[in-house]
This record gives sequence, structure tokens and C-alpha cells, in this order.
Amino acid sequence: MTNRSLIELPPNPQADRIAEVTRNTAETRIRVKVNLDGTGQARLSTGIGFFDHMLDQIARHGLIDLDIEADGDLHIDGHHTVEDVGITLGQAVHQAVGDKKGIRRYGHAYVPLDEALSRVVVDFSGRPGLVMDVPFKSGMIGTFDSQLTHEFFQGFVNHAFVTLHIDNLKGENAHHQAETVFKAFARALRAALERDPRAAGMIPSTKGSL
Repeated sequence: MTNRSLIELPPNPQADRIAEVTRNTAETRIRVKVNLDGTGQARLSTGIGFFDHMLDQIARHGLIDLDIEADGDLHIDGHHTVEDVGITLGQAVHQAVGDKKGIRRYGHAYVPLDEALSRVVVDFSGRPGLVMDVPFKSGMIGTFDSQLTHEFFQGFVNHAFVTLHIDNLKGENAHHQAETVFKAFARALRAALERDPRAAGMIPSTKGSL
């Protein structure tokens, strides 16, 4: 069962996009708090070290405050934990962004790390969709199964209702490939969620809703 609730909003109108979501299943217990207008602070505990490192990239480079606690069935593997964190983070972002009035809607970023280069493009379209092309050079990065990168982003887009394109353009080291993906995702999110002063109060769509 999923329980969603808004936490108390601060008085600053420029820092009011905050949400908290809890998701409890037979496989995982997840709690996520987000502040889309944060400073990149993160408190992360998923039980998977490399995954925490990647979530920290989202916070730091997206300037999104993240508080994520996950207790999952890691004695089986990391699949349920990673996927459910993606789902819960997507729910929290969807709740925090609200009606999307005044946001830029679209964001993109290219991020390099040594030999690796990734591109991420995001659209807060209201329609979930993921196109991902990341040919990882290794199956495992520490204790993190690189295949779970797709599961994380699939869970996120399905519940944040965004369209997301992820391409690793170059890379020989799986750690570098993953890190460029998560950093580029963070920068693209930051751009898409930024308030556009020229479009204050406006829905960024000719349909009038997203």
C-alpha cells in the first residue's frame, strides 16, 4: 500500500515544492522526501553503496534535496530495492512539481567523465516513456547490477509521468558510464524544473494542461 502526504511547506514561496512519499510492500519499505528547490543535500540509505552514490549525484547536480530510506530484500538481490526507489522517487517528484505552472518543462544535458560521455533529455509531458541506450561494459559495479539502472529509470518515469531519453555516447568503464548518466539526468531535471520568469503561472503546453 502506498501512502502519500505533503509535508509542511516553508514560508519561502521559492522553496515550496516539497513532498514525502512512503511505499511499503512485501518486498521493500521505502520513504522518500524531496525538495525540488533545495541545495543538493542528501541523506541516503538503500543498503547498496554504489546506488547511494548515484542518488547523491541526482541531489548534488540537480540541486534537489533528497532524503531516502530503503529497507529491501537484499538477501535476494537489489532488483526490488532499486526499482521501488525509482517508483517512490517518481511519485514524490510528481507530487512536488504540482500543476507544472511556470516550469520550463524540457531539460537536457551532456556530461563527460574521462572517456565516458552521456546525454539525457527529459520532458515533463505527463506521459511516461523511457528510451535508454547504455551499453554497459560490465555487469556489476561493486554490488550494483548495472542492468538495474534501467529498472530505476523505468520506475521513475512511470510514476513521475515524464518522457526520458538516455544515451551513453561513449564509455569503456561501467562506473564512468553510470555516473555520467546519473549526473546528466540530474542536470536535465534541474533545467526542466526551473521556473521560467517569462512564463510565470503558465502551463508550458498548447493543450493548457500537462
